[in-house]
Amino acid sequence: MLKIHQFQSDSNRKLTPSHPPHSNPRAAAAAKTPGATEPKKRGRPPKTPVVAKTPATTPKRGPGRPPKSIDAPNSAAATSAGKKRGRPPKSIVPQSSGKPRGRPPKTPTRAATTPGKKRGRPPGKNAVTPKAKAVTPRAAAAAILLGADSSPEVEERVERPRANKRAKTVPATPASPRGGLFTRPPVGRRVSLAGEAVDVHTDLDSLEREGRMDAVVKVFCTHTEPNYSLPWQRKRQVASTSSGFIIPGRRVLTNAHSVEHHTQVKLKKRGSDVKYVARVLAIGVECDLALLTVEEDEFFEGVAPVQFGPLPHLSAPVSVIGYPIGGVAISITSGVVSRTEVTNYAHGGIDLLGVQIDAAINSGNSGGPAFNAKGECVGVAFQSLKHDDAENIGYVIPPPVVKHFIHDYDKNKRYTGFPSLPFSWQRVESPAMRKWLKMKTGQKGVLISAVEPLMKDKIALRKNDVLVSIDGTEIASDGTVPFRAGEPITFNYLVSEKYVGESARVKYLRDGKMNETSITFNAMKRLVPWHIEGTPPSYFIAGGLVFTTVCVPFLKNEYGKDYDFDAPVKLLEKFCHGRVEEDGQQVVICAQVLAAEVNRGYEDLHNTIVKSFDGVKIANLAQLAQAVESSKVEFMRFELDHDISVVMDTKAANAATKAILKTHAIPSAKSADLR
Repeated sequence: MLKIHQFQSDSNRKLTPSHPPHSNPRAAAAAKTPGATEPKKRGRPPKTPVVAKTPATTPKRGPGRPPKSIDAPNSAAATSAGKKRGRPPKSIVPQSSGKPRGRPPKTPTRAATTPGKKRGRPPGKNAVTPKAKAVTPRAAAAAILLGADSSPEVEERVERPRANKRAKTVPATPASPRGGLFTRPPVGRRVSLAGEAVDVHTDLDSLEREGRMDAVVKVFCTHTEPNYSLPWQRKRQVASTSSGFIIPGRRVLTNAHSVEHHTQVKLKKRGSDVKYVARVLAIGVECDLALLTVEEDEFFEGVAPVQFGPLPHLSAPVSVIGYPIGGVAISITSGVVSRTEVTNYAHGGIDLLGVQIDAAINSGNSGGPAFNAKGECVGVAFQSLKHDDAENIGYVIPPPVVKHFIHDYDKNKRYTGFPSLPFSWQRVESPAMRKWLKMKTGQKGVLISAVEPLMKDKIALRKNDVLVSIDGTEIASDGTVPFRAGEPITFNYLVSEKYVGESARVKYLRDGKMNETSITFNAMKRLVPWHIEGTPPSYFIAGGLVFTTVCVPFLKNEYGKDYDFDAPVKLLEKFCHGRVEEDGQQVVICAQVLAAEVNRGYEDLHNTIVKSFDGVKIANLAQLAQAVESSKVEFMRFELDHDISVVMDTKAANAATKAILKTHAIPSAKSADLR
């Protein structure tokens, strides 16, 4: 976006003459010279010439240019009738009556009003002629951007900068006839800034004319997040606002984090004061997208749904529209595409295709569309990078990911997710590694470092195989595949284009021999999940010991946004490197102990992993709850991490549980999903 800095105008500044009009400092000095005849107080001054003094008695000449000669004729001429003292002229020229005699003031004034001959172009009557303003290239560019190529107001606005050069303000350009939109020059117009030619591609006014602005809505959501520290409760509800836009099929697209843990969602159209209650159709946690709908037909009347365009190229102009913080009206920020690559989605925790732009994306922009110059949606705003060393780095979800999410819902009537690789891999760039793997010259690929335990019996790939290609697309030794000219991309992109349950043909090297097989892709299963799909967290209470499972929201609730640094090492190890070895496996922990006589001595236990109960390995919370409730032994024994053992009397623990629940106002000893 071309930014035109605001400048101050000096058109109203008035120039003050260095001395008053009609004044002649040399005449005033001559009047005070000793020996001069004093004029009468009334009437015209006498015409009698003043007798000149001899050179010997002539007073010392004041400053100024000396005459060419000081002989008698010049001296006599200097004392001629009516001539004022001072520097004599080069020649004696008869002056017509009515004009002041003597040399005009040395310092000219722009606003001089003294009668007589003026130098330069004569101004109008009683008019102050300002100095002509030079139109700089930046002024001309500003005039073009504002739609007034020769407007004097534009020239004044860009002529003189403010005194404080550090403060840079971008003025709002004139609004369109419908209001609320910045106007820009038409597509392809070129302007020059300081000698540099710049193409202005984006015609934002076309978005207004085609009704694209009316399709952008404001999303009002009330969230009630679970309390992961006290899993039988919920936190106090909070409200948020974000953006969304209408798409074909009477639906509204926004971000998943905009409606996460929602209790009520309302939508408001541009220029309307009515809020319509919306219903959530699907939430895609991984891709951070959500589909909404409104039952009232009035909401969709007169609005053209937004159409999706192709994946934008580098340096393509984009305009992000939404309702960010800083105001209540619709907002537009413009920029260009800076980068297209597989990036990490902060909300979903997986790597998908993303587009980086330099347009500002602030809180409230989430879910808003990013339009190209043709008025097509080329992305959905969803996150930005906040770092001391980063400026203007925002991300939008590109059309391929958006279309994958929508098609998945249309096909399955629910969101099934994005498939993931059933193995982990590493680059093969070391010559020694290539020799050990028996790779020939020119062969490329990546090393399979580990296979997911649940997939070992379902795929033919094994550890230390070299993956060469997927569906005929060869993989480079650094793990990239051809994407666009000069833009290689991580081969995970090929997998993200698939749907859950689809297959792909792959080639791989094993002991130097080329093999081929088929892989069926499934949704990713994490040992420590990123989300719990909007359901309350599971918990179980036995003898005052509170058991629950570990997930990323739990870590954030317990250790803050820097949980990946502040959480216990054992929990982080499960989060970063843990693998699901059997269906339904969870990380079960003893979160806290509700103090009572039956659990005396264990009050300090806090977020410790449960390994076994009565010698049986614990795989998930449901297994632990069933084992405790069905225990018939005299003492129940829990084996925790760090070689900690917890032993309680079985009958006393079961009897104390009811009293503990009543003391802490807990409705049940276990969550609804375990009952």
